[in-house]
Amino acid sequence: MSRLLGIDVGTQSLKALVYDSEQREVAATGSSELQLISRADGTREQLAEWWIEALHSALAQIPEAVRSSVKAIGVSGQQHGFVPLASDGTVLAPVKLWCDTATVSECEEISARFGGDQRCIDSVGNPILPGYTASKITWLKNHHPDRYAKLATILLPHDYVNYYLTGDLAMECGDASGTGLLDIRSRDWHPEMLAAVDPDRNLSDCLPPLVGAADTVGTLRAPLAGQLGLPAGTPVACGGGDNMMAAIGTGNVTEGRLTMSLGTSGTLFAYADAPCVDPVGELAAFCASTGGWLPLLCTMNCTVASELARSLLNMDLDTMESAAGGAAPGADGVVVLPFYNGERTPNLPNGKGCILGLNGDNMTSANIVRASMEAAVFGLRAGLEAFARGHDTLVDGIDEIRLTGGAAGSAVWRQIVADNFRRPVRLPVSQEGAAMGAALNAMLLGSASHGDSRALAAEIDEHLEFDDEAGAVPDPETQAVYDQQFHTYNTWLEELRPQFE
Repeated sequence: MSRLLGIDVGTQSLKALVYDSEQREVAATGSSELQLISRADGTREQLAEWWIEALHSALAQIPEAVRSSVKAIGVSGQQHGFVPLASDGTVLAPVKLWCDTATVSECEEISARFGGDQRCIDSVGNPILPGYTASKITWLKNHHPDRYAKLATILLPHDYVNYYLTGDLAMECGDASGTGLLDIRSRDWHPEMLAAVDPDRNLSDCLPPLVGAADTVGTLRAPLAGQLGLPAGTPVACGGGDNMMAAIGTGNVTEGRLTMSLGTSGTLFAYADAPCVDPVGELAAFCASTGGWLPLLCTMNCTVASELARSLLNMDLDTMESAAGGAAPGADGVVVLPFYNGERTPNLPNGKGCILGLNGDNMTSANIVRASMEAAVFGLRAGLEAFARGHDTLVDGIDEIRLTGGAAGSAVWRQIVADNFRRPVRLPVSQEGAAMGAALNAMLLGSASHGDSRALAAEIDEHLEFDDEAGAVPDPETQAVYDQQFHTYNTWLEELRPQFE
């Protein structure tokens, strides 16, 4: 198998990447921007039809000769989005996304019916948070009962693209673990949780079959193949959530590796051979898409913070990079709480963005943009404390951070990460970690390495290349500055937390 197509359905754009596994190079890429529906009540939605339009647009950017040589397809998608289908496959409502925080009351409703947050963690592995899919299902029932009455199938974003490509319904355990409905230990739906989401019907009737890491979902439909310029009958791999595919795309498929993704959201994750349940519930206890588990910390506001600051100050990307790079580490005491979309970690769905510590000397545009970048990393730095709660062995032996996501291309971001995490940062040559992971997921169809994390890592490592000149090493003097600034950040957070609850 040579050329593999990886598709990533993100929040801001859909990306397509064709990887040539024989030449070990990316043969072609395409992308298409996506809109976002935002409302003051925390609503964050997209229309599923936008993803399909973007898919056609992105693939049209790839040369016809490359598309016609694709041997397998893998799909990555933003996690937690709720795609409700009627029995005829029609999408019943706009898709509530991972960053939607309009379902706080539904989270409380589900958790109370189940027996409280702690029982959710103990029984299923995760609390019911606004980002997860479960509360979105109850929200549709509460707010649009007429549409909910027609609900026949519950899908996630990457599942819906798989369905569009193949006509087959399926869900993969890694992505499914972000619904809040899956028992992450047994890798099966939890009947009591399904009843807590809707006591009036059996939701298991609406859930598609679960597929494993080595499985195909189906094959590319012949009529659609002609429209997309892809070979009919091309196998479509199980794919998974964007974090699970980014784990594959950065080689984080065996213990001893740590990946940080700096995109619209920020994530920090490490592979584990056994389930990792955080008793506090900050660390998401997810399954990996390679047969193990992927404990993960997620913040809702990463590049959101820097992009809003950049827009406010009317800077382009190069100007922002130069300004932030010229400001001192610690931004002369300026601190940002970047909760513009509310926040998942810490769990503050009603959180707001704040710029603090300003005085007549430090109120500069450079300090504000740098503090915005630093704040995003501070939120992820707190994730190391979550890993330490019973899972410290996962990170004790880690001597580097593999960085992916849009902001990974910034030298300023990379240095801030290295200094805060006290570890060197390595940058994969392909910065489309999720799309690359989806392509490698397709490449691994039928591989004998499935079930052996070290063998799988060795197979994937052969296809990963790192840009060692673009890495970053921690600066001991700057580490001390960030220790103090991180303390100040947390002090402000605790002071203002009551205003957000």
